[in-house]
Formats: sequence, C-alpha cells, structure tokens
Amino acid sequence: MSMNKIDRLSKEVSYALRHAPWEYELEIDDQGWVSVAQLLSALNEDYKWVNLKEEDLQRMVDDSEKRRHEISDGRIRAFYGHSIPMKIVKEEAIPPEFLYHGTAHNFLSEIEKKGLVPMSRQYVHLSEDIETANLVGKRKDKNPIILEVSALEARNEGVNFYYGNEKVWLADAIPSKFIVIKDK
Repeated sequence: MSMNKIDRLSKEVSYALRHAPWEYELEIDDQGWVSVAQLLSALNEDYKWVNLKEEDLQRMVDDSEKRRHEISDGRIRAFYGHSIPMKIVKEEAIPPEFLYHGTAHNFLSEIEKKGLVPMSRQYVHLSEDIETANLVGKRKDKNPIILEVSALEARNEGVNFYYGNEKVWLADAIPSKFIVIKDK
C-alpha cells in the first residue's frame, strides 16, 4: 500500500472513529474503541477499501507520524479529536509544567475572556512543544499565535489533563489565568 493510500486510509478511519461512527454503523464504547473486524467490514463495503485487511490498518498505525490511532486486542480507536455527542472517557494524567496551543489571531480576544474551550471537539488540544503548536495553529492562520499554558499550575488548581499521545495533551477547558502569549 502506498504512503498516499495510507494517508487517505488514516483520514477515512479518523472520520469514522472521531466524527461519524453512525455512517459506518460502528458501535463505539465509552473509551472510543471499536472492533477491528467491524471497522473492516464497514470499510470493505466501499470499493476503495474492498481488499483492506487488518495488516493494512496496523501499517497505517505504525507508519503514522501523528499517532492518531491505536490497535489493541482486536480493537481500534482514535486517540483524540472526537466530535461525536458521546463523551469519550480519558484517563487523567499529570502534564508537563508547560503545554502550548497554536491559534489564529482572530480568536485571541475570546480566549483572553473565556480561556481555551473545546469548541466543536470534546477536549482542548495542547502540544508538548512549540513546533507542534505552530504547525497546528497554521491550519487556521499562516502566522499563528503561540499560547503557553501553565499546565501543572492549572492541574494543581483543579483543571483535568489527559494524555493524548507523545505530542498531544487534552484538557476539558483552560481558564485564561493559566495562559500567556508566547509568541505574537
């Protein structure tokens, strides 16, 4: 399978697991897991994925730089990015002292008032490093603002943080008092 096809597969699987499991008739549990067999069955109904096998899904997971999915015990899930109505339960974790969030200039005044809120997602997404936050922010602004979140201080004052993967952390919401502009 070519890297281009793996990338397309990753996007399709992300869409199915994060945003529209009902379109694929998937039964997702409260931690976001779905049977690999059920996902394959649904994907195989589309001519683009008619010959797709579990090994292809495993290669998609293994070859991904962004680490969007995981497979374990015959099940697959997306790590983060869910917009489905059912809340995906995450395990709380202790974050590093600082995390980062890249955002567009036009969102700054709202963030200064309300802090970081999930918007259309279930959790606020934060990056472990400035480079990743900058890449994420560039999706909405060619010259994004980088916000530094005092994550450990926020956690000590009751904000819940969840481990997403080695570059992404999640939170329910971050009050503005824990956020400073790192770079304009």
